[in-house]
Amino acid sequence: MKAAVYYETGSPDVFRYEEVPDPVCEPIGVVVDVQVVSIEGGDTLNRLAGAMAGTPHTVGYQCAGVISQVGSGVVDREVGQRVVCSGLHGSHAEKRAAPAALTWVVPDDLDLPRAACVPIAVGTADDCLFEFGGLARGESVLVHAGAGAVGMAAIQLASQAGARVIATASSDEKLARLAEFGLDHGINYTATDFVAAARELTDGRGPDLVVDSVGGRTLQGSIECAAYRGRIVSVGDAGREDFTPDVALLRPENKTLTGIFFGAELFYNAGRVHPMVQRHLEAVADGRLHIEIDRTYPLAEAAAAHAYVESRAAVGRVLLIP
Repeated sequence: MKAAVYYETGSPDVFRYEEVPDPVCEPIGVVVDVQVVSIEGGDTLNRLAGAMAGTPHTVGYQCAGVISQVGSGVVDREVGQRVVCSGLHGSHAEKRAAPAALTWVVPDDLDLPRAACVPIAVGTADDCLFEFGGLARGESVLVHAGAGAVGMAAIQLASQAGARVIATASSDEKLARLAEFGLDHGINYTATDFVAAARELTDGRGPDLVVDSVGGRTLQGSIECAAYRGRIVSVGDAGREDFTPDVALLRPENKTLTGIFFGAELFYNAGRVHPMVQRHLEAVADGRLHIEIDRTYPLAEAAAAHAYVESRAAVGRVLLIP
């Protein structure tokens, strides 16, 4: 099979499009003929400096396609089923082996490109808001990087839950596009101090919950702007900034800071997470949840696709097509 691989971590130009051995189907797993790859934020971070499972290494958390092999110990999957699957690596390829427990059957009326975008982004957003963030109807939430996949999902889920939604983005154009997804107030962080703006938009109180996927100095500002007894969830370091926030600032106003890694929940709490993701696939299928796809690239152009993701110009997901 063909795959986008690399022999060392680094910038997007480390990618090579090469022939590699087909994956082996494990007894409790499946092999999927990949039709769509969703480039996750973690994929770019892993390519930059993450651990490599071997040489060459095939990066990638998530993809969708059709099952071509089923392990001897699997009873709830069959050849020919359309699924979206997740795993630690291996999505940037024509075939991908995955544990059957990390696959979801795609509803008949949902196309594979949108299905490929759901589990990690929407599941992460759900956990940030509700499982760990404790968001309640009538509260306010500040979502950083609102034009990203997690951000767009969080905006929709929070709005549907009856929260007042504020989000940051790097341009007024991006913020204007987010209005249709339930955004109440947008903050262009390149032109405005988001800490001051978030407080002003909440009558000086600050948001009850902040979803922070940026980290660094942005996380510092998230801690500062949250309301008394506010909750801050840290779900990434997209800013790639060498800066450690001062967590002592949490104490005077009894704020809480929670770190979130959705992958851990997939492994340790699959009984809760798996049906939650399946519900979101159904919601996308029937139009209750929108998935925005910015653009697609051939798998052979993985380097260009990763560079585009890292440019932060995208609004929504960037896909690879084998």
